[in-house]
Amino acid sequence: MTTTDAVVIGSGPNGLVAANLLVDAGWSVVVLEEQQTPGGAVRSDDSVAPGHVHDTFSSFYPLAAGSPTIRGLGLEEHGLEWVQAPSVLGHAFPDGRWGVLHRDRGATAAGLDEQARGDGDSWLALCDTWDRVGDDLIRCLLSPFPPVRGGAGLGRQVLRPGGMELVREMLMPARSLTEKLFRGEAARMLVAGNSAHADIGLESPGSAAMGLLLALLGQTVGFPVPRGGAGELSAAMVRRLESRGGELCLGERAEGVRVQDGRAVAVRTASRELSVGRAVLADVSAPALYGGLVPWDQLPTRLRHRMGRFEWDPSTIKVDWALDGAVPWAGAPELSPGTVHIAESLDGLSLSGSQVAAGLVPEQPFLLVGQMGVADPSRVPLGHEALWAYTHVPQRVRGDAGAGRSDLREVRGTWDEADLDAMAERMEQRVESRAPGFRDRIIARRVLSPRELEARDANLVGGAINGGTAGLHQQLVFRPVAGSGRPETPVKGLYLASASAHPGGGVHGACGANAARAALWHHTIRPPWRRT
Repeated sequence: MTTTDAVVIGSGPNGLVAANLLVDAGWSVVVLEEQQTPGGAVRSDDSVAPGHVHDTFSSFYPLAAGSPTIRGLGLEEHGLEWVQAPSVLGHAFPDGRWGVLHRDRGATAAGLDEQARGDGDSWLALCDTWDRVGDDLIRCLLSPFPPVRGGAGLGRQVLRPGGMELVREMLMPARSLTEKLFRGEAARMLVAGNSAHADIGLESPGSAAMGLLLALLGQTVGFPVPRGGAGELSAAMVRRLESRGGELCLGERAEGVRVQDGRAVAVRTASRELSVGRAVLADVSAPALYGGLVPWDQLPTRLRHRMGRFEWDPSTIKVDWALDGAVPWAGAPELSPGTVHIAESLDGLSLSGSQVAAGLVPEQPFLLVGQMGVADPSRVPLGHEALWAYTHVPQRVRGDAGAGRSDLREVRGTWDEADLDAMAERMEQRVESRAPGFRDRIIARRVLSPRELEARDANLVGGAINGGTAGLHQQLVFRPVAGSGRPETPVKGLYLASASAHPGGGVHGACGANAARAALWHHTIRPPWRRT
């Protein structure tokens, strides 16, 4: 029987961050990963077309660049190199206009002012407030709840001019906030489009938080990508882990956690059992842990009842294209953005989100688009592009908002080949409407269904990419269920280290870091089998 201080289940970014922090503390660590490639939702491949490297799941990493934990790992010493597109983010409007978030805030403000006088000054004022409180706010958001250290710093800063107002604005509905701050559609959509990365409706309280966070991180640290593909971020974390004595086991699925006298003492796989001296950290979804890896008879009845109310975020459809030329955007900005949002207007963005919430496949889906060759030319042959787009669809489809339109094939939500072709065509129409001639440049295409996303990463249940809804009713002390907010579980020595735990989705490593630090705090005495 293998004996180790800790077993980390899952090698997603949270699992790898947790494992690295534990080996830094001198623990022996084994990471179990059921896939043949590490990284969870941070991976890349060139299977769409030779020489075109696509990120299989996530792509742009402002949260990683802003995360004190990931910065503190010093991954650049292990081969990671961040690169940036010429501009951060663009919103493409139907008439060929663009709202652009530039690397330089002055350039962003000037562009916004051209479209609506006064919006540039409003943008700069927002950036100035972020300069004062942003670091403390990030620390507060990514810390275990309650966030004592970050909260104290934030508490000092919010008493300064504009600080309390920024916190208030983050708690507002994104629609109300953007209409309050800005006169023009360009500035409004730069924030609201980022809000739509989560699954909170633009009219719901708290939806402004994600929009402001991503927009202001984009303005300060950009939307960086790892040179060579997202998998290089995971590879750097693996190299760091192994250089410090940690062990990664690929193709080995954890099948259960053995609990004895209320404590996690071992992890079982198909071929062996690993005895655990100190802790098990589970980078798996909350439903996979509770009632899955740990049977219900080892857990409190109240937890089972509360998990019955656990809510997933919407499903995702992702399409990857290999192109033999750049995307022919109408009215293309002089400095190309790596990330592009496609929605008609604030009303169109709201309608698309409302249709998903109602169980309908959107008629005109909001698209989040990534130009990987723009962000990192090393990923494509000269002059080519590795493009992707994803959109949200309901976990359970009740109908198609586009049914009856002669130019749209109906999507039923079965996600068979016909459904995926119809959905991909709908998404291609959206890109073509902003980039006439786009379809003529496609040389290969891959469509990833909700089921395929889950097959490639079991944490992406039904194509949900955030480990559960980001709605306020499932955040902070309600994540994953009421009375949570911290990585500890009812089983001693077992910690939830995935995006199902606070603070939720995004590649920031905080869920894993919080779990690792909790384990270290609870296990400061070396177990008997490790004493010398």
